Amino acid sequence: MNIALIGYGKMGKLLAVKAVERKHHILKILDNSDWEKEELLNCDVAIDFSAPDSVLKNIHKSFQMGVPVIVGTTGWYRDIEKVKAWCTEYDGTILTATNFSLGVNIFFEMNKHLSKLMNPHSSFTTSIKETHHTEKKDSPSGTAISTAEILLNELDKYDNWETSASRDENKITIIANREPNVAGIHEVIYESDIDVLKFSHKAKNREGFASGALIAAEFINGKKGFYSMKDLLKF
Repeated sequence: MNIALIGYGKMGKLLAVKAVERKHHILKILDNSDWEKEELLNCDVAIDFSAPDSVLKNIHKSFQMGVPVIVGTTGWYRDIEKVKAWCTEYDGTILTATNFSLGVNIFFEMNKHLSKLMNPHSSFTTSIKETHHTEKKDSPSGTAISTAEILLNELDKYDNWETSASRDENKITIIANREPNVAGIHEVIYESDIDVLKFSHKAKNREGFASGALIAAEFINGKKGFYSMKDLLKF
């Protein structure tokens, strides 16, 4: 495939390497928010790991040009219904994920099952801790928010999540830490007066994110519509 990389930070550079390993061609590197949609001509897919303040414009340009788009950028999901409407309007193709790692998506599924088991045990409080590199622009991470939304669907005692340490008994607390050179650590903690249960995922490096995004690009080739990693992994 001819690939357009939107964003050329650490993930974009790694994607460029992994794409060649998978016999793809990087046709365009678009590393700012001022590029014209015509730059996507002759591209089979666009992969966006840019920034929260530019991702919506990038998605819209991709739809306008009829180019399928993979979105790994987070921090924009409040506008997801707008993107779904664009996808329908332009008969477009998009696969978006807060995390393309196979391990993280298994982590999501395991948390779905674990939270069902924990739901009857209201003596346990639930919190999420996430740690990422200091260059990450959104906080909490999209993966932490996705995890919280999974838990909220299953745990009756909670109605939302929060980032403060106020310990509102009706909210799941997300604690976000930023440290140098951390690819990503996510931990779900259930704690009572007598027990602490922890379930976690740690990314050793960014290669799983890059490989997953490329597999997603291959998956949507020739398809139309709005997709997620669940469609790819058949969870």
